[in-house]
Amino acid sequence: MKLLPVIFKRQLASYACTPGTYLSVAIFLVLSVALGFHLSPWLEQDSSTLQVFFQLHPWLYLLLIPALAAQLWSDEANAGFLELMKTLPVTPFEWVIGKFLAAWAVVGLALLLTFPLVIIANYLGKADNAVIASQFLASWLLAGSYLSAGCFIFTCVRQRTVVVILTMGLLLTVSGLSSLLDALEHQAPIWVIDSLSSLNPLSRFSSLDDGKFALRDILYFISMILAFLTAATITLNYKHR
Repeated sequence: MKLLPVIFKRQLASYACTPGTYLSVAIFLVLSVALGFHLSPWLEQDSSTLQVFFQLHPWLYLLLIPALAAQLWSDEANAGFLELMKTLPVTPFEWVIGKFLAAWAVVGLALLLTFPLVIIANYLGKADNAVIASQFLASWLLAGSYLSAGCFIFTCVRQRTVVVILTMGLLLTVSGLSSLLDALEHQAPIWVIDSLSSLNPLSRFSSLDDGKFALRDILYFISMILAFLTAATITLNYKHR
């Protein structure tokens, strides 16, 4: 674990030196704010939460997360990642966790840049800061689960373009699961719908986004993150032999 901070800092530096990082974050922020104001008269309603903005994040992450996931392993893919690992005293676990945490930190920074919306909500006089905090947490956890999936995809396919396509395809599938559940509502057994709904990250995100702090929902996202990162570590260990 001694080299984990080194990998974390190195990956953060890689993001900081890549123009695509700034472009992706800027697009995420602009679309989040612009679409939020366009789709809802938030200022006129004097709303106490930022739900109108956060409900767009699962879709906007379709643009941000694949871009960040593709950059996670870009340097190692170009230099021969598996060959490099064999010459350095770094474990696959350190590579995976360090890089994932760096990408997750970038998403956290992007979310913090939306803080002016919190100031506006408090200026309007009816801000529920506890709910707003839960909305930030929900979005960050959702992004973490998406990033962990992208991290795992690279361990299976190292071509950057393919990583972006597969990650975006996976996120689109997850985002469309709610529509599928609505279509099956009157055509499938209730236990099937309930089972699929419990596995749907967007339904968990919605409950956290509404300010309902349920430990099971938080543990769900943490479990998903750990599962994908464990799968990525196991895959790298297998290829590292």
